[in-house]
Amino acid sequence: MYRILIADDEPIERKVISKKIQEFFPGQTEVFQAENGREALEIFEREKCDIVLIDIEMPGMNGLDAAERIRNADRDCSIIFLTAFDEFNYAKKAISVKALEYLLKPGSDEELTVVLEEAFRIADEGERRKISERTIEEEKREILDGAPSEEVRMNVVAEEIRRYIAQHYKDDLSLQDVAGAMRYSDAYFCKIFKKYFNRSFIVYLNELRIEKAKKMLDDAVRNIKEISSEVGYRDANYFAKVFKRLTGMTPSDYRGIALQRKQKQPDGED
Repeated sequence: MYRILIADDEPIERKVISKKIQEFFPGQTEVFQAENGREALEIFEREKCDIVLIDIEMPGMNGLDAAERIRNADRDCSIIFLTAFDEFNYAKKAISVKALEYLLKPGSDEELTVVLEEAFRIADEGERRKISERTIEEEKREILDGAPSEEVRMNVVAEEIRRYIAQHYKDDLSLQDVAGAMRYSDAYFCKIFKKYFNRSFIVYLNELRIEKAKKMLDDAVRNIKEISSEVGYRDANYFAKVFKRLTGMTPSDYRGIALQRKQKQPDGED
């Protein structure tokens, strides 16, 4: 479960963003709120947050100073600035603390969703690194103790989850749907999914859908909007954004390159 901190001196802003996050990513986040930079630092240090959405203009310690201290304490934390001021100096400082994004208020739901999905991916990468570092020590202990690996015990469960998602990825699938099918609580399912798939549920689902879409794009006759729907995206524009984020190109560009490559292949080759 991703731990997200929202720091803004406007209570309504905090509540609106918190509500949106919980609606867009139900069961996947734990949200904390702070009303200024100092409180944000206290909560960050206490709760070990993965993601920080922070306003720049706040009384006392402002968001830029708080973000700088957060970055010094945690290289993996995704910092997302939220501000009503489009100032070049702010953007420069955001770059200096390696902020993930600089969003002007009021932002769109789509902007918030896309940047949070990217923050989830970054959090997963950090978690994979930590797991990899722990695994070496765990393997040493298992050899010495003769204890059976938990990985072996959970292989069957992981395969069941993989099979269920492969069968239902075209549907309007949520973490809660899969957790319910596996008869797990949302929190426990989220935990084991990240551990055994090395990524969050939403990242895994997006990657699977985009791989399926890439195969369909080889067919020049198929409409891109229809393909987006067939792989589970109801909004073709959102599909295009996810596709570009994962492949580096738009669906149209990918199709063009794939068709050119196909035309260059000698007869008889697939």
